[in-house]
Amino acid sequence: MSEILVSFLVIFAVFTLIVFYYHNYKKPMGLDYQDVWVVNYSNGYQTKNTDSLDLYYQTLVQTMKSLPQVKGVSFTSENTPFTHNQNIGSLTANNKKVDNVNWYSVDDSHKDVLSMQLLEGRWFNKTDDVAKTKPIIINSDLKERLYGNGKAVGQILGDNDNKNKMRVIGVVQSIKIMGDYAHTDIGLYKRLDTGSFRWLGKMMVKVTPGADAAFEGKLYKTIANYMKDSDVQIEHLSDDRTSINYFSLVPIIVLLIVACFLIINVALGLFGVLWYNINKRRGEIGLRRAVGATGNSVSSQLVAETLILATLSLIVGCFFAAQFPLMHVFDLPAIVYVIAIFLSIIFIYLLVFVCSLYPGKQAAAIYPAVALHEE
Repeated sequence: MSEILVSFLVIFAVFTLIVFYYHNYKKPMGLDYQDVWVVNYSNGYQTKNTDSLDLYYQTLVQTMKSLPQVKGVSFTSENTPFTHNQNIGSLTANNKKVDNVNWYSVDDSHKDVLSMQLLEGRWFNKTDDVAKTKPIIINSDLKERLYGNGKAVGQILGDNDNKNKMRVIGVVQSIKIMGDYAHTDIGLYKRLDTGSFRWLGKMMVKVTPGADAAFEGKLYKTIANYMKDSDVQIEHLSDDRTSINYFSLVPIIVLLIVACFLIINVALGLFGVLWYNINKRRGEIGLRRAVGATGNSVSSQLVAETLILATLSLIVGCFFAAQFPLMHVFDLPAIVYVIAIFLSIIFIYLLVFVCSLYPGKQAAAIYPAVALHEE
């Protein structure tokens, strides 16, 4: 029954991904991606004067907002939602280093453009221009990591160097930047200053529902005519979400294909083994029928024997599968592995039961006289 053991482990991997994806899918997205367009541009305006740089982009924003279909404009770093761009770094909190933090550089309009949910405190505004300690906003995952159920607003992050001190002014709902089926990350938002425009190359535009291709062309011309030397490209956040969701489903599709071949092989193997056992035990089956055993009892015996053999394989398979939550493999929640093991056991039992039904009926149909005569 080694085939059953291998099949169990592959099915366990499939159900682990399915449960993990479903677990993530139920979580809130954390943003509204509908009617949000991402404008990529190569910065053609360079100057050492930050005031002139700030005025240049303020004028661009006002020009765009003069279009009736534009509801909001936000400049942002490259790690926009539903892309593979990430700005991973670390931070110090309570003298402990936290790794794998996604740092976002955003402006004051970012929350409104993406309709992000503010859980504590406030978002950035003009008063932060004169703040003595750099203001930051953290997401709910980072807040839970650092403070649990405690209060985050007002907390100071950073090391003992005063230049790196940061004050938490707000907490927002974590967003699923890698699509519906991916988990949320721990993230930190810092406010863009005027000098940041030198390296920025993205902005997000919130448009009215129903904005069509004709308006997209008009928006493109407006930006391209203002930024003469820039290469401007417009993409829709909803299209990016669809693309990254397809990308996320590739592993599970591959595993499903492998699992289907294994299931077919296991089913054929079970049919062959049971058919061989029936032919080998025709005399035994005929004798049982001759002394009064019913066809259903003979069939039930063969099915039960097959399920017992499958149970032995499942015990070994569960031992290996149980190592995943114990050793924190892939760093997934333990409940994901537990549910996957449970579903895999049920699936294997159903597979073995279905595959043993027909051979069991064939055994029940053996006539005692014919079987004993052949013996």
